[in-house]
Amino acid sequence: MKNKRLLAGPYLFWSVSFVVIPLLVIVYYAFTSDEGSFTFSNLAQITTPENLKALGMSILLSFLSTAICLILAYPLAMILSQKQVNQTSFIVLIFILPMWMNFLLRTLAWQTLLEKNGVINSVLSFLHLPALEIINTPYAIILGMVYNFLPFMVLPIYNVLIKIDRNVINAARDLGANSVQTFWKVIFPLSIPGVISGITMVFVPALTTFVISDLLGGGKILLIGNVIEQSFKQNSNWHVGSGLSLVLMVFIIASMALVAKYDNEDGGAAF
Repeated sequence: MKNKRLLAGPYLFWSVSFVVIPLLVIVYYAFTSDEGSFTFSNLAQITTPENLKALGMSILLSFLSTAICLILAYPLAMILSQKQVNQTSFIVLIFILPMWMNFLLRTLAWQTLLEKNGVINSVLSFLHLPALEIINTPYAIILGMVYNFLPFMVLPIYNVLIKIDRNVINAARDLGANSVQTFWKVIFPLSIPGVISGITMVFVPALTTFVISDLLGGGKILLIGNVIEQSFKQNSNWHVGSGLSLVLMVFIIASMALVAKYDNEDGGAAF
């Protein structure tokens, strides 16, 4: 037993050094002023019209991106789960291959594709079709989010679907359920844990992102992540940046708790 505790030492050191201590630093700056006195004014900065607009836009785009990812990912995960093992492994490899490339480079690639004189508009111009003008718009940001975070929705759902006992599905059909009834009464309820995991893994990074909005939004569309980044890097105001980060953390924890609540109500935790 003592040796097992020693094995946990490196993990404990890592967690304290790179999770607990940085979080405590953020909490300290969030509740102190430049003079070091206790204050709630940094957290209250979220109530300014500009920051509320940025937070609302972040929640809206994150929700839309998560919904689109779910709509695209679930059918794909079902198709993959019905393939043979060797076919599935190859398809999954192709699907996650872009993830091996740096996140920033993938986003820059979309910027090159979508810009006014980019690859897509050059092809459309050659075909005498109207230009595609979505760069520096919320649509471009949603596209970037969906492209970057879609694998995080597919893989959890796929991992749950392949573990569903085929005898359960066959039993439902033997009892007279058609394909639609089998899906809604058997397959989808059993896949809820994967859906919950996918929603969490997409919504949280989408809500906190600032790179995608910077590159594909052209700096014209501020999300709460951009506001926090500017507070730290441009304004060198760690107190306000930490206060906004703490508020955003509360939103993330609340969304995860809400999702977990529905997961428990649907019986997903028992699967």
